[in-house]
Amino acid sequence: MDLKQFITIVEDWPKPGIKFKDITTLMDNGEAYKYATDQIVAYAKEKEIDLVVGPEARGFIIGCPVAYSLGVGFAPVRKEGKLPRETVKVEYGLEYGSDILTIHKDAIKPGQRVLITDDLLATGGTIEATIKLVEELGGVVAGIAFLIELSYLEGRKNLNGYNVLTLMEY
Repeated sequence: MDLKQFITIVEDWPKPGIKFKDITTLMDNGEAYKYATDQIVAYAKEKEIDLVVGPEARGFIIGCPVAYSLGVGFAPVRKEGKLPRETVKVEYGLEYGSDILTIHKDAIKPGQRVLITDDLLATGGTIEATIKLVEELGGVVAGIAFLIELSYLEGRKNLNGYNVLTLMEY
């Protein structure tokens, strides 16, 4: 299935010059959403995944149905102050400034094989921070899966040493 036909390109959003890749038109098509999820599930099965982790919010949209299909748990990565129990955190750089991501301290058991999911690989900063959280808790990043990769931003080179799957490339 050509998943790109289900992605809507929104010109000049959120600011002039950006060609935003809108995944909601993939998600609202049951057949396409299922196909994309099934592709990631097949990849995850090869990696013998114990747990799926995804950063808010679109990492949840991708990761939760994958975790459900695999019969494994899902651990959310959220911005600081959003998780109710003890967390570990990592600060990471943004284009202008920085942000903090957190995960529950007990979300990952040492040695668990983790799949990290998100909708889009751009520069890789959010995923690099997510990797740090997983590894700080003793998890093994067995794979990273995205719907879309913006290859012209070269985010993949920030993920050297990790196994990365993308379903579409722009």
